[in-house]
Amino acid sequence: MPGMSMAAGLRRVAEAGPFFAVRTAEAPGEGPRAHGYVPLAELDAGPGPLRARIATVAGRLGTDELRVGASLVFQGLAARLWSLALGSAVLAGALPDLSPERLWWHPDRSAPDELWLPGPVSAADPGTSADRLRTAVVDAHLVPLHRAVRSVCQVSGQLLWGNAGSALFGSYRVLRDGCRAQGRTEAADTASALVRELFREPPLHGTGTLAGGTFTRRSCCLYYRVPGGGFCGDCALA
Repeated sequence: MPGMSMAAGLRRVAEAGPFFAVRTAEAPGEGPRAHGYVPLAELDAGPGPLRARIATVAGRLGTDELRVGASLVFQGLAARLWSLALGSAVLAGALPDLSPERLWWHPDRSAPDELWLPGPVSAADPGTSADRLRTAVVDAHLVPLHRAVRSVCQVSGQLLWGNAGSALFGSYRVLRDGCRAQGRTEAADTASALVRELFREPPLHGTGTLAGGTFTRRSCCLYYRVPGGGFCGDCALA
C-alpha cells in the first residue's frame, strides 16, 4: 500500500494466516544462529540441517521412506516462501528482501516460527510483477532448494516442482478467499492474475491444470505412502 513501511506491510500480510507470517524482530545477542536458525543460503552449500529435517519429518509421519519426508519438507518451505512473497505483493504492494542470506530457517520449528527475517526490514523491490515474484522465490530459493533436497535423497525432480505448484496454489487460495471475505475484490483479482502468470512459465508450467478456480497437479507428493495418509485434493492420483 502507498506510504506503508515494509515492516507494517508484513504485519498486514501476517493477518492472512501463520504461513504468511515471518519473525522480524532484531536478532539479540549473537544473532539467529545462536537460537538454532541457519540462513537459507547454507542449505545448498551444506545439507546437514536439511537432511536432519527430512529424517525428522519422515519419522514423525511413521515412514522409513526419506523421499516422502524430502517431498513434504520441500513443499512446506515452498508454501512458506510463496505465502510471504505473494502476500506481500498483494497486500503490501512491495516485496521484502527475502534473499537467502537474509532469511533464516529453523529445522525444528513450524509456521510461523521457523522463518526469521531479522530487522530492520526493507523492501527489495517495489514492483509486484510475476517476473519479480519468480526471481524472488523460484530463482533465489526453490532452484537451490530443489538441488539440495535431491542431493540428500533420491526423489523425482518433477515431483518437487509439482509440489512447488501445489504450494503456490494453496497459498493463493488462502489469500484469495481471505480477500474476498473482506470485500477486497481488487486484491483477490491481483492475486489471481499473478498466479496465472506464474504458471505460464517454467518451472511451474506443466505442473498442473488451472481451471475454474481450482488446481489439479500432474504428479503426487507421496503423502499417500504415509501410514493412514491419503490423496490430497489436487493430486493426480485422485
